[in-house]
Amino acid sequence: MALLQAIDVTKRFGGLTAVNKMNFELKKGEIVSVIGPNGAGKTTFFNTLTGLYRPEEGKILFNGTSLIGLRPDQIAARGIARTFQNIRLFGNMSVIENVLVGMHFHLKQNMVSAILRFDSFKKEELEAEACAYELIKYVGIDTSLSNELAKNLPYGGQRRVEIARALAADPQLLLLDEPAAGMNPQETEEVTNLFRRIRDEKEITILLIEHDMRVVMRISERISVMDYGEKIAEGSPAQIRSNSHVIEAYLGRGAVAGQHEEMVK
Repeated sequence: MALLQAIDVTKRFGGLTAVNKMNFELKKGEIVSVIGPNGAGKTTFFNTLTGLYRPEEGKILFNGTSLIGLRPDQIAARGIARTFQNIRLFGNMSVIENVLVGMHFHLKQNMVSAILRFDSFKKEELEAEACAYELIKYVGIDTSLSNELAKNLPYGGQRRVEIARALAADPQLLLLDEPAAGMNPQETEEVTNLFRRIRDEKEITILLIEHDMRVVMRISERISVMDYGEKIAEGSPAQIRSNSHVIEAYLGRGAVAGQHEEMVK
């Protein structure tokens, strides 16, 4: 059974069909990318998977159970975490506080325990903080910055905090929306290696949207390509690299012959 299935998913905004009968399947342990030109419907598709948008048609199944109609927090509690194209950290909270926010689905103590400071609450609080420190270190942030306000970190550092917060939810599936955007080449190389480690060491399946074709071609085992809200191609990096429909979508019809190498330079 597939970990995630989207069957004929359609999302409309008024007269605009942003995602049109999208069919997609993701197996446990894969690293898969969704690519396409600007406006192709990639982020809208992500938003239907994570409950930000409810599709007008189709099915979305996670571990064989429907996600349609569930709130984003309910979907996250079932094992799907994500990052966003535009970083959504709590800028006036510290790095470690941002990561701790990602754990709240799994914390057992209630408000009464917190107010009365029961021993069980103190124990869980210490365990959560220790886990948060480990995740901060895991994603490549110096733990001396744990109490720094998130907004004071450089852009690449904020991206890593967002990834750590997503990992704090202990997901089965991690959705990454433009995770390398705004990073310099060294940061991009480091974060690409991080994604492989997350899959290999933490056994988390990864689905990402990414415009940087060097990242996509290096990390993806399979690639789905969207254009005008529809999936126009799917296959291995080698297959996608040479697919004339993909080249046309990115570069125009006149570029199909002999120019597709521009996608992977």
